[in-house]
Amino acid sequence: MPLMRDVHKKADDINAVYELREKLGEGSFSEVRVAQHRRTQKLVAVKCIRKRALKGKESMLENEIAVLRRIKHENIISLEETFETPTKLYLVMTLVTGGELLDRILERGSYTEKDASRVIKQVLEAVQYLHQLGIVHRDLKPENLLYETPLEDSKIVISDFGLSKMEDQGALSTACGTPAYVAPELLQQKTYGKEVDLWALGVISFILLCGYPPFYDENDSQLYKQIVKADFEFDSPYWDDISHSAKDFIVHLLQKDPERRFNCEQALQHPWISGGAALEKNIHGSVSAQIQKNFAKSQWKRAFNATMVVHHLRKKAHASEEEEGDTSMRTGTS
Repeated sequence: MPLMRDVHKKADDINAVYELREKLGEGSFSEVRVAQHRRTQKLVAVKCIRKRALKGKESMLENEIAVLRRIKHENIISLEETFETPTKLYLVMTLVTGGELLDRILERGSYTEKDASRVIKQVLEAVQYLHQLGIVHRDLKPENLLYETPLEDSKIVISDFGLSKMEDQGALSTACGTPAYVAPELLQQKTYGKEVDLWALGVISFILLCGYPPFYDENDSQLYKQIVKADFEFDSPYWDDISHSAKDFIVHLLQKDPERRFNCEQALQHPWISGGAALEKNIHGSVSAQIQKNFAKSQWKRAFNATMVVHHLRKKAHASEEEEGDTSMRTGTS
C-alpha cells in the first residue's frame, strides 16, 4: 500500500527529476544523498527510505511527513517534495551543509556566551513557531541543530522530526526522545505537552556554556533519577566565568514542574536572550575541551522509544519506592 496516498508525484522514478549523488549519511532503514535537480540545477538532500526495512514504523514515517508538510520557517528544515516507488520512498529536503552545532563550536577559534545566546534565540523562535502550530518536536538535541551553510554568519536549522507529534492527534504520553534531554514529566508515564521541548532547550543551553550535560550517568536508571529530581549543579571551575543571567535562564528552563518552566515567549524575553546580558568573554578553550571529552560517547546520540524504556521506568519507580520511599516519579504536572 502506498505510504503517500495524497502526494501528487511528478514521476515514480526520482531519477527522471533529480540526479542522485554522493551519500551524506545512513540509518537503519534509510540513507541520505545529495541530489541535483536536472532542470534548475538546485542541490537538495534526498532521504531514501527502504520500505521493507521500516518493519512496522510506517505510521511514524507518515507522521513525520505530515508534520513537515505543515512547516515553513527559515530555521526549520523543509520538505520540498516526495516520490514513491513500490520499494522506496524519497523525501526531498533542504540541503544543509554547515555541519552540526557542536562540531562548529569545536572548529571555532573564539566562542562566547553571546554566540550561544544567538544560537538559542534562533532555536527558540523556531520552536515557538512549531508550538503555535500545535507541534511538539520531542527530540531537540545538538545533533539535530545544523548550520545551513559553512559561512560564519549561517543560520541554525532544526532537523529530524521523526519523533515529532501534532497535539491535535491526541494527548502525548509516549516515552521517547534521547535520554539526556528528556523532561521529568515524560519519564513519569503521564501525559505531557510542549514544555518538554523547553526542558530540552535548557539542557542544550547548559551544554553550550560548559561543554558537558547537566545530567549524566552510565546507568540509564540513575540518569532518569537525576532528571526526575531535576538534580544538577553549576560546577566550578567550568561555570566560574559564566554570567548570573545565563545561569538564571537555564534554571527557568530546567524546572521540574512544567507549569513553572518558561514557555518560548518567556524565554525569548529573558535578558540573556533579548538584552545585553550575555557576556562576550572567550570560553572556547574550556567548552571545546569538555565537548571533546563528553560527546565522543555514542550513548548521547542514541534515541529511545516506549518499548525500550517502559521496563526501565517501572523498575526504577519500584526501586525508588522500596529503597528510599522516593515519590518523585509520581509527582509533577502533565
